[in-house]
Amino acid sequence: MSTPLTDAINRELDHILPTIGTRPTRLHEAMRHSVFAGGKRLRPALCIVASEACGGKAQNAMNAACALELLHTYTLIHDDLPAMDNDTLRRGKPTCHIAYDEATAILAGDALLTLSFEVLAKHPQSGALVQELARAAGSRGVIGGQTEDIAAEGKPPEANLLEYIHKNKTAALIRAACVMGGICADANIQTLENLATYGENLGLAFQITDDLLDESSTEEKLGKNIGSDRANEKMTWPALHGKEASQTQIETLTNTACAKADMLPNGSALNALARQMASRTS
Repeated sequence: MSTPLTDAINRELDHILPTIGTRPTRLHEAMRHSVFAGGKRLRPALCIVASEACGGKAQNAMNAACALELLHTYTLIHDDLPAMDNDTLRRGKPTCHIAYDEATAILAGDALLTLSFEVLAKHPQSGALVQELARAAGSRGVIGGQTEDIAAEGKPPEANLLEYIHKNKTAALIRAACVMGGICADANIQTLENLATYGENLGLAFQITDDLLDESSTEEKLGKNIGSDRANEKMTWPALHGKEASQTQIETLTNTACAKADMLPNGSALNALARQMASRTS
């Protein structure tokens, strides 16, 4: 669904990305294909809303927000590759390696990752922002979670490993989005800690919801292949804990996130966003 905030994010992304006519044209077409395939723009929205929750202005957080979306899109392109999850559908459109080819998809992901840090380097708080995003995206964050996720395929579900995968593969970048929003607003350490706790709990709730939707939703609603977790013998929350306990955990995590949002100067929008994510059907 289009909102004024997502429209503003999309306009800035369009400005940041090289035009289709810029050489190498196929690479830039592939980058744009994946960035503008749709999506919730959750991470950039969280960055901006978190900044506003700390008294900052949306425009001051916009390039950090776009850097997050560029990096997130790179993770999706690589996650969908045949060597990873081998998915053919993302955000209702063919995945990058299906629409183009595997080599182009790898390079498009690499280019988006690199561009995300180029964008961040232009921000007045670039040092802190780069450190936060790099930590969340690296071997102790998203890449680490993806590594363990692949290694766990076909193995019996195990609680500590499953939590590690979800915290790193998904929650780390959502947590970073919230903290980066606070950094853009010059928030103090305690406020950044509240944002970090909010983001981690929201991220875990988001991934558990994804696990449930993979079993119960449709390709039309989700815009991606359904049942792929089961087909790939992925370690998921419902597989380990059951659907009812998973739903209860989503509610617990959401309540914890909302309690942290309520500690912020203007946290009502973050509170509402967490509630919205907990009840989503796509």
